[in-house]
Amino acid sequence: MTRVLRLILIAGLAALVVSCTGYRRPPTAFHQVLTEPYQLDSGDKLRLVVFGQSDISSTYTVDQAGHISVPLIGAVAARGKTTSDVERAIATKLRAGYIRNPDVSVEIEQYRPFFIMGEVRTPGQYPYVAGLTAQTAVAIAGGFSARGYQKSVDITRQINGKVLTGRVPITDPIRPGDTIYIRERLF
Repeated sequence: MTRVLRLILIAGLAALVVSCTGYRRPPTAFHQVLTEPYQLDSGDKLRLVVFGQSDISSTYTVDQAGHISVPLIGAVAARGKTTSDVERAIATKLRAGYIRNPDVSVEIEQYRPFFIMGEVRTPGQYPYVAGLTAQTAVAIAGGFSARGYQKSVDITRQINGKVLTGRVPITDPIRPGDTIYIRERLF
């Protein structure tokens, strides 16, 4: 009887450990967005150059509503758009009564920040640099705390207006605006 009881206890503990891991496989869109053109959002800083128009050419930040405010033409929608989309929108608005044939260029001057929380030495908000992985983000935040789980992280990412969270290996790339959570290890 004690052998059967031990087997039941071991099976129960194994089921408990598996259920506690809380693994959430990331949706397909989670990694698919990494190969798609970058979509702008609040906090991105854009460098706008209109050839021959120094009063308009400047740096603009995408505001909370997802717009940039350009002299002469006012608000231009940027959230969810690529830099090429914003170039076309600005050129169209300028062509409508301000500049005959505008030559517009928009590029990202600074990406919106990423956030890191949990078991790192210095959690917080950090500037995004192209090519970051979760591992380099942890290094920027001072490294893992003594209790930090070092094999995978939880990343929360906004994709097409939806907030998705997935558990990924520490070597996975991150995107501007991502929130990285470092879990506590069990042992």
